[in-house]
Amino acid sequence: MALILNLETSTTVCSVCVAKNGRMLALREENNGYRHAEKIHVFVQEVLNEAGISLQQLQAVAVSKGPGSYTGLRIGVSAAKGYCFALGIPLIGIQTLQSMAAGILTKQQNIQEDTVLCPMMDARRMEVYTACFDTSLNTVLETSAEVIESQPFYDKPDHQVLFFGDGAEKCVEMWKGRSNFTYVPNGLPSAQFIAQLAEKSYEKKEFEDVAYFEPFYYKDFMATKPKNPIQRK
Repeated sequence: MALILNLETSTTVCSVCVAKNGRMLALREENNGYRHAEKIHVFVQEVLNEAGISLQQLQAVAVSKGPGSYTGLRIGVSAAKGYCFALGIPLIGIQTLQSMAAGILTKQQNIQEDTVLCPMMDARRMEVYTACFDTSLNTVLETSAEVIESQPFYDKPDHQVLFFGDGAEKCVEMWKGRSNFTYVPNGLPSAQFIAQLAEKSYEKKEFEDVAYFEPFYYKDFMATKPKNPIQRK
């Protein structure tokens, strides 16, 4: 049972919440492009003020650890590390895709027990970062980068599959003829969905090494090379 600050910056959503015992006390978020560096510390102070607590009362900081935007993840993890170093409290890393699945379970009603949850994050062009989970949030398909095609990368006709997230929009037209696949709009990451997972990790003492923890980018950051050979000097 803990008072935890939760940070989510893996996509265009910048989201911050503070939760006690896994229950959200205050939330600030916006989906307005990559303004995380500008907004994250402002949002932290606002949620603390709304909840009526101080930084010194926090018992841990949880952060979305990826996959996702290279810059967004670095901003969130750097902020989380800074608070943990300054306050001497543990750091908790939460899988972004798993927290998205937790969010769908919270928002959607009447999900069948054998349903497969398939969060998708846009990875440019026709590629997505994805994983699949059962309704207990156990991993069914490990995190991967998949190219969207007419044949789904996870397809078991005896299971209903919910797909969601900003990458899932690419699949709607291709998979619309599959009766066991259902698109759920607005399944974006949010700090409020990190909170319940963070509480469980805190109870189990599943903490990250603050000094060495790095986000899970999945792909290495690659700078583009100039096409003109004359410029390659």
